[in-house]
Amino acid sequence: MPSVTLQTPLSSIHGIGPRFLQKFKKLGVETVRDLLWHFPSRYEDFSAVTDIADLVPREECTVRGFVRKLEMRRAWRKRMFILEGIVEDATGAIRVVWFNQTYIRNVLSEGTPVNLSGKVSVSRDGEMYFSNPTYEIPSKRNEETKHTGRIVPVYPETKGLTSKGIRYIVKPLLERVGNLEETLPEEIVETFGFAPLSEAIRAVHFPDTIEEGIEARKRFAFEDLFFLQLFLLKERMRVKREKAHATPTDAESVRKFLGTLPFELTQSQKKSLWEILKDMERSSPMNRLLQGDVGSGKTIIAAIAARGAARAGFQTAFMAPTEILARQHYETMRTIFADEDIGVALLTGSEARAAYGNGLETELKKPDLAREIAKGALSVVIGTHALIAESKKKKSVPFALLGLVVVDEQHRFGVRQRAKIIEPDEHGYAPHFLSMSATPIPRTLSLTLWGDLDISLIDELPKDRKPIVTKVVSPENRGRAYEFIRKEIKTGRQAFVVCPRIEPAAAEGVLTAKEYETLQIRSVTEEYERLSKTIFPDLAVAMIHGKLKAREKERIMREFGENKINILISTAVIEVGVNVPNATIMMIEGADRFGLAQLYQFKGRVGRGGHQSYCLLFSDSSSDATKKRLLSIVEARNGFELAERDLALRGPGQFIGSEQTGMPDLAMNALRHPEVMKDARSAAMKIITSDPDLKKNETINIRLSEISRKIHQE
Repeated sequence: MPSVTLQTPLSSIHGIGPRFLQKFKKLGVETVRDLLWHFPSRYEDFSAVTDIADLVPREECTVRGFVRKLEMRRAWRKRMFILEGIVEDATGAIRVVWFNQTYIRNVLSEGTPVNLSGKVSVSRDGEMYFSNPTYEIPSKRNEETKHTGRIVPVYPETKGLTSKGIRYIVKPLLERVGNLEETLPEEIVETFGFAPLSEAIRAVHFPDTIEEGIEARKRFAFEDLFFLQLFLLKERMRVKREKAHATPTDAESVRKFLGTLPFELTQSQKKSLWEILKDMERSSPMNRLLQGDVGSGKTIIAAIAARGAARAGFQTAFMAPTEILARQHYETMRTIFADEDIGVALLTGSEARAAYGNGLETELKKPDLAREIAKGALSVVIGTHALIAESKKKKSVPFALLGLVVVDEQHRFGVRQRAKIIEPDEHGYAPHFLSMSATPIPRTLSLTLWGDLDISLIDELPKDRKPIVTKVVSPENRGRAYEFIRKEIKTGRQAFVVCPRIEPAAAEGVLTAKEYETLQIRSVTEEYERLSKTIFPDLAVAMIHGKLKAREKERIMREFGENKINILISTAVIEVGVNVPNATIMMIEGADRFGLAQLYQFKGRVGRGGHQSYCLLFSDSSSDATKKRLLSIVEARNGFELAERDLALRGPGQFIGSEQTGMPDLAMNALRHPEVMKDARSAAMKIITSDPDLKKNETINIRLSEISRKIHQE
C-alpha cells in the first residue's frame, strides 16, 4: 500500500467514501494532517482483559470469548430494536445487550470470536451484563486491536461519525505516514525531553497507558503555545518597526485638565495614563491594553489620551461594542470637552451627531458628518466597531489625520482585527492603538492572548466607591427581595432586572410549554408583564433587549438615566459600559445561566455613584456546583480574583471562548497548566531574540505560517 503525506486529502484515501468525507468536513478535517491532529478528548481504559468468571460490577474491562447466542427483538413501547446475546469464554458466560444497533446482527453470528469492552452493568436481580459494549472481532493475523483490550481513544464526534469509525481510519494511517519531519527545533525537543514527533503522534492516539497519552498531549500543547507566542512576538516586532506620528505631552496642560475633573485619579490610573502618554510620544505605534476592573475609570484615561492627540492636531477613532455604549461615551466626551475646543462626533448605524467644542450638539446626515470628519473638523469620532472597518458594501469613515484608535472591550477583538485597525495610511503612518477591557483576565491568559500588546493595569477603584453588597437569594425569599427593591426605589434609587432570555423559551421554540414550566427560565417579556402589572403596578417599569430598534433603545436608556423609569428589565444588552449612577440594585434572574465574568459585568452596572448598591442573584438550581459558582461572586474581592476562580471552574475554553481567540483547542486546554505556558513563552522569546527574522530555521517558518493562518481565521 503506497505511503501518504500529511498534505494528502482524505478524499484520496481508499475506504473513506463521500458520506464519511462530509462528516469529517463538519469536524474541520479534510487532510491526513487534520485527521492525525484531531486528538482524542479522553481515553477509556479497556486494557484489563478479564475472565468472565472474575468480572466485577461497574468496572471497565475487556472480555474475550465466542458468541454463543444472538437474537433480535423489537420493543414496541419504546420503539427500538434490541439485540441480545450470550458471550462465553472458558470460565463462564455473560449476557450482552445492544439497543438500536441492528447492523451488529450482520457482523456477529453464533460462533464468531469477539472482544467486548465496556462497563459491567448489574440488573435489579443482581445479574451482571454488558449494555452497549464496544465489540471487535480479533484479527487472525494477530494485529494490534483498535477498540478493545487496550487504552481506547475517544474523539470529538459528529452525527454519523463515531469514535469507533475514526479509530478504524486513524490506526492504518499512522502506519502509512511513516516518519514525520520534526516541527520543533532540536534544542527545544532535547531541553524539555519531548518524544520525537512520530512517536508522540502515535502515543496521542494509541498510548500503552493513559499517562503516556497525557504526556504526548503536553508536547503538542507546548507546540501550539510556542508557535502562538512566536506569532505574537513577531507581531509585536512588526508594529515596533512601523512609523507613527509622535504626539508630544504637555504635562502642565494635562495637570490643569485633571484639576477640572470632579474627582481625583487613583495611583494606578495616573500610572496607566503616564505609560500611555509616553508611548504616544514615540515615533513607533503604541500597541497597549488598558485593563481594569468594572468601574475603575478606564474611559477617562482614554479621553485624556484622545485630548492629547487632538491638541497635537490628530484625530481619534473611539470604538465601542454596542450603540448604547457608543452613545454613552459620546455624552461623556462632549461634556468633559465642552470647554476644550475639541469637536466630538457620534456615528453609528442609526445616528450621526456632532458637538463642536462647546458641548452643544448638531444632528447631521451621515454623508455630511463623514465630510466633516474627512476635513478634520472633528477630533474625536465615536462609534461601534464598524467605524473603521471596511466591507464590500461599506467603506470605512475617512479621517483627515488619524493618530489614535481606542477600542473598548478588547476581549471581543483578536490579533487579526487589531492588525487591520492599525494598518498604515497612504503615507506609511500607523495610528497609536489603545484597547480597553473590563473583563478581568488572569495574567497567564493575558500573555497568551495579548502577547503582542503592552499592558497597563488599573487595579483599584475610585476612592468614593462603596463595596457592592452581593447576595444569593433563595426562591422562598423572593417576596422579601421585592419589598427591599420597593423600599430602595421609594428613596429615589433605581433597579436593573436581568433575564437570560428575551421571550419565554417555549415561545421561541426551544422548549415545549411543559418543559419550560419545569425549568422556570425567566424572560424579559414575561417578567415585564409580571412586574409591571402584578408586583410593581405603581412604579415605572420598562424593558430593553436586542430586538428593539436602536432609537427605541436609546429612548429607554435616556429615560432610565433621567430617573423617569424606576425598574429596567433587560437581557445581557446592558452587560458592558452602561453608566447610571443612581441605579443601586442589580437583580439577576437565572444567574446560573451566565458565566462568572458576565455576572461580574452585570454587577458593575451598579455601585457607580455615592449610594450603597446591591446585587441579588436568583437561581432555581439546587446543585452544589451552581451554589459554589454563585458564592464565588459573593466572596471575590475583585474581578481578577474572580477570573482565577472562573478559569479553575470552567476552563479557558468556556472562560474566553476558543473560537473568539482562534487558538487551537489543545493550547486552550493547556492554559489550565501555567507552567506549560511559561515554558512555551520563554522558549519563543529565546528563539526570536537570537533570530528575529527566523531565517535560520525553515521548519519554524513553515509551521508559523500555518499557525498564523489559523489565528487569522478568528
